[in-house]
Amino acid sequence: MENTNSENKVVNLYLEANPNPNSLKFVLDFMIVPEGKSYDFPTAASAAKAPLAAELFGLKQVERVFYMSNFVTVTKAADVEWIEIQDDIKNLIKNYLQAGKPVLAEDYEEEVAESTEDESDIEKKIKAILEDYIRPAVEQDGGAISFHSYVDGTVKVLLQGSCSGCPSSMITLKAGIENLLKRMVPEVQEVEAEGV
Repeated sequence: MENTNSENKVVNLYLEANPNPNSLKFVLDFMIVPEGKSYDFPTAASAAKAPLAAELFGLKQVERVFYMSNFVTVTKAADVEWIEIQDDIKNLIKNYLQAGKPVLAEDYEEEVAESTEDESDIEKKIKAILEDYIRPAVEQDGGAISFHSYVDGTVKVLLQGSCSGCPSSMITLKAGIENLLKRMVPEVQEVEAEGV
């Protein structure tokens, strides 16, 4: 929950496309949330304690907001072109952060991860592979992936940011992630996305 803390901060921002044609990554030259943390806001209601996301949802074409490291990924409505709204979104983010406003409310409560004490060796291997091999590529595309569960050979993962609703995410999930996990952890038979 880092705050930019300085009035009139100079904010440099550039745009990066990703495989999801309805998402765009707005990259900053400083961290807006702690390294390794991600915050996904799939609806305006979910952004109640995320003031930057709430302001972005004020633009009617914005359908999802995701924060991670030094970027904000915005997902737009399919019936509008980026050229029509990208400058409005860029200016909103830039002006908001230049004013030194926080991206998360001080009383924002993070979901506490489940205890890893009773994690199986297979779950530990899966998490390590997701962390070391898959997460960096997904982040580069403006999204996040996290382990959800492993039951009877099926791994469930959570896709956030640009990955959620991306037309190519299921291909990536099956052809990339599932194949890698099956090869590295023979017990894995299938990978599914949870809550997409």
